[in-house]
Amino acid sequence: MKLNVKAFALTCGLVWGFGVFFLTWWVIAFDGASTESIWLSHLYRGYSLSAVGSIIGLVWAFVDGTIGGAVFAWLYNLLDEKFTTKTEQA
Repeated sequence: MKLNVKAFALTCGLVWGFGVFFLTWWVIAFDGASTESIWLSHLYRGYSLSAVGSIIGLVWAFVDGTIGGAVFAWLYNLLDEKFTTKTEQA
């Protein structure tokens, strides 16, 4: 079975981007906005636990998830071609 690289990459980007966005708002709702450094701000430049930081995190995570999803789908298809026998393809 082949994966559609573009569709898989877009799906990963959307899931990861909105995941970071909603997780940021979840933390803001229970702990309040904060400017202290958190682990994700070391990965995504400009990210913080704030309204603007959630948008910045969404953009960075979308790009990160899209690239990661594309690499994963490409590698999966490459390995699938290599290890699938002719009888399994029919």
